[in-house]
Amino acid sequence: MNSESRVSVRWAVLIAAALALIAVGAGATYIGLRSRAPSESDGHAPMAPTPSPAARPAAEPTSGGVESAALPDVVVALSKEAVDRAGVTVTAVAAGTMSGGLRAPGVVEPNAYKQVVVTPVVSGRITRVAAELGQHVQRGQTLAQIFSPELADAQTRYISARAELEAHEQELARTEKLVEIGAASRQELERIHAGHTARRADVESAASRLQLLGLSAAAIEALGPGKNQSATTNVPAPISGMVTERLANVGLNVDQAAKLFTVVDLSTVWVVADLYEKDFARVRVGGPATVTTNAYPDLVLQGRVSYIDPQVSKETRTAKVRIEVPNPRNELRLGMYAEALLGGGEGGPSTPVIPRSAVQNVGDRTVVYLVNPKEPGKFVEREVRLGAVTGDQVVVISGVQPGDVVVAEGSFYVRAERERLGLRPAPASASPIPASTASTTPGAMHGDTKAQEATVTVTDASFDPQLITLRAGVPARVTFIRTSDKTCATSVVFASLNIRRDLPLNQPVTIEFTPDKAGEIAFACGMNMLRGTVVVQ
Repeated sequence: MNSESRVSVRWAVLIAAALALIAVGAGATYIGLRSRAPSESDGHAPMAPTPSPAARPAAEPTSGGVESAALPDVVVALSKEAVDRAGVTVTAVAAGTMSGGLRAPGVVEPNAYKQVVVTPVVSGRITRVAAELGQHVQRGQTLAQIFSPELADAQTRYISARAELEAHEQELARTEKLVEIGAASRQELERIHAGHTARRADVESAASRLQLLGLSAAAIEALGPGKNQSATTNVPAPISGMVTERLANVGLNVDQAAKLFTVVDLSTVWVVADLYEKDFARVRVGGPATVTTNAYPDLVLQGRVSYIDPQVSKETRTAKVRIEVPNPRNELRLGMYAEALLGGGEGGPSTPVIPRSAVQNVGDRTVVYLVNPKEPGKFVEREVRLGAVTGDQVVVISGVQPGDVVVAEGSFYVRAERERLGLRPAPASASPIPASTASTTPGAMHGDTKAQEATVTVTDASFDPQLITLRAGVPARVTFIRTSDKTCATSVVFASLNIRRDLPLNQPVTIEFTPDKAGEIAFACGMNMLRGTVVVQ
């Protein structure tokens, strides 16, 4: 028993010692390898595999949200024959003024203080209508004629009252003479005086009634027994202006509450826009405002803010602002969309302005093509940042300066040539779009077809950018990202494409379609307050 116990103990000790020796050897090997590895304190860093150029990402946005670095310039060379074939035209970058005002979309409405609803002063039947819809009329001009039994009855009462008054006047004269000779008493004279006063009051009441029914003092005076009496009355225009509503037709029976016409003086109109809560401090009553429209790109009207609604909409968190604008030539039509620059003034800093046709999209970037007059046939593709769009002009925030020369027409051809030559690889998207959040439409792209892409950011007050340029016949992917919860643009609508998509907050939504022909495709928010344009070339 003692011998077996000693043997077991010895084997256990030997195994423990072997394990200890193995551990010590492993530790020594690790320390040796560490001592041979370069350390940061020696000024060296471990080598990392160099990524291939294709694997290197484009300039990434910083944590502060700064936009990615601008694309480098690329020179595109075209022969004179190619330039002529493409119909390339150039224009100088103009210098506009950016006053720092607030832009707000609005709708043209009539000046309610100069809008009158015309109603008849008598009941009856319309026998003639003298005004047409859209006709300019002058104050006092006859709009319609009405045959009125009520007017005829009032004339008859006036004539009867006037005849009774004349008879009482004769009786009063005879009684006064009889009193003078003692043939009549004073009591009889006083009674006749009282009757005469009552008859005069009846005549005055009947005359007032006729005046209320539209007869003039001269016409009332001309009434009398045996004279021609007309039961027809005219409906005059209360103000000078345009007939914007006509409900009167011959044979229609009307009363005094019936609406016959609406006449509006369009020499001044109102542009009613929505003002966001955060912008209240920037706009004041009496402040200047500049109004432009898509219908008349060259027309710029100066107005003033005449009213700001004291109530804020619970749904949109906006208040109505009213701008009074002169409209001497009636270019502004009721219901027309307009854009107002609120708080703008003269003397603002100069900013470059270019035609919308000069802008092209490269991925989610916008570029223009500059021209050096001393080097014909050479075009420099340069990235630009765009600002507000007014008519056919767009403000450039950065990239070009006033006086630079850019391609105005034919920029699409220059871009196509740059892509054919492979002078610039397609830029990576700034932020990948998860497939789970992408929204597609019928007719989306399939296979390996390369699509043109654009990204639109939905901010508090606008789509950014408001202008997108695409090529006809090439599949397109337009991604919308709503970054603000204080905007009415919770959805986007392409009316001509019959597309409507909701825009969840901070979730990219991609709309895919293929523009089939050159032209413009408008898009807007669900409330049609914020708008943008896709230019198809």
